[in-house]
Amino acid sequence: MSSTHAGLGRTTTGPLPTRDRAALAAGLVAPFLVALALVPFRTDLSHTNAALILVVVVVAVAALGSRLAGAVAALSAAAWFDFALTRPYETFDISAGADIETTVLLLVVGLVVAQLAAHARRLRVITVTDEGYLARIHTTADLVRSAKSADTVVDHVRGELTTLLGLSGCRFEYGTLLGQPARLGKDGVITVGRRVWDLERSGWPEGETELRAYGNGHYLGRFMLTPGPGPVPPLQARLVAVTLADQTGAALDTAGPVGAG
Repeated sequence: MSSTHAGLGRTTTGPLPTRDRAALAAGLVAPFLVALALVPFRTDLSHTNAALILVVVVVAVAALGSRLAGAVAALSAAAWFDFALTRPYETFDISAGADIETTVLLLVVGLVVAQLAAHARRLRVITVTDEGYLARIHTTADLVRSAKSADTVVDHVRGELTTLLGLSGCRFEYGTLLGQPARLGKDGVITVGRRVWDLERSGWPEGETELRAYGNGHYLGRFMLTPGPGPVPPLQARLVAVTLADQTGAALDTAGPVGAG
């Protein structure tokens, strides 16, 4: 269920993605099914080997899903290891000290590998995304060097910002600073007046948000961003947007003064 901050921001949260919901379900069910499959062998299988098998299940869930799914899988694995594979069977009591130690280690190791697997998955996503970000920056830099008109760069960056930030509209104002709209700053943070705006929690502020373009330290214009209905852009995307605005500023500075404003 989504939530909206009335009068302040836009809808920013919603149901978990299908993949994450499936991973959470797998985190609950997969350790149980594996532990159940090991029941016929529990008298011959060492508890250490059984625990290692369950750790593999935790890693698989964490790699496919989220950190939360991995943590749920670790807790489920520890519980079902205790219930199905340690004496007394089919209770959550443990009679042997070694089994208690194995259960605790299973839980700790499961939580650690879940964290690492989820982190590795996130890094893979970031790497792929970064390649796209770098391509935008390089393409714009080439255009800044080759374009005969700064307007060409402005139009190009408007399109890039619209796609990059998921905007419904983007326009450029030459040399004007009218009003006090929200601002996307150099650090990728949005401010409203003197207050930092929590974009991830509250969504875009109402109205347009400005992204200023500077050339050689001088203010030359600003992009006016109209948010779209989709999710808010991550910090990396916002930092790339700032870089594109700086490249626009460099093109405008090279082109010389603009008549407007």
